[in-house]
Amino acid sequence: MSQSTESSYCRYRKGDMAALEELILTYSDPLVRFAYCYVGSAAVAEDLMEDAMADVLIKGKHFADEAHFKAYLFKAVRHRCINYLRRHRNYIPLEDVENVLGAGNMEDDTIVAQRNRAVYACMQALPEQYRQVLTLSYFEGFSPEEVGVIMSRNKKQVYNLLARAKIALRKLLEKVGISHEDL
Repeated sequence: MSQSTESSYCRYRKGDMAALEELILTYSDPLVRFAYCYVGSAAVAEDLMEDAMADVLIKGKHFADEAHFKAYLFKAVRHRCINYLRRHRNYIPLEDVENVLGAGNMEDDTIVAQRNRAVYACMQALPEQYRQVLTLSYFEGFSPEEVGVIMSRNKKQVYNLLARAKIALRKLLEKVGISHEDL
């Protein structure tokens, strides 16, 4: 557990606005990337993240530790995304992939950039549940129990989804010519 994040949230609850900035810097990028996987638009993902984070921070709930706070934030963003998609039933095409992924210097290395775009396109081609479970488990580092809480699934269902998602992603990557060694 990161002591600085936990103390930042505690300090924020006591009225320290510098702690609010620390919380936003810590969680904004992963939350935007997660929301982007849902909605496909960087601008909408940022708006949804801001709304969800504002709601969570305004409520001032007490969390046992950083993991609970982080899981609650991701769940709030997930619910915002689902509500947004219900209201806007159309699919938004992929845009600004490099900007959302936050890869610093990819312009110089076109091979890496092409591979990353192909991997990202394969991730987007996966069913929504597979994309979510892979993002939460591997990119955000949540445990299966935490992923289960965020996705409203039990631990066994999360393991099954992960296994199926990895198989599906592997097949898609092989179709575009990316092997395990290339990653």
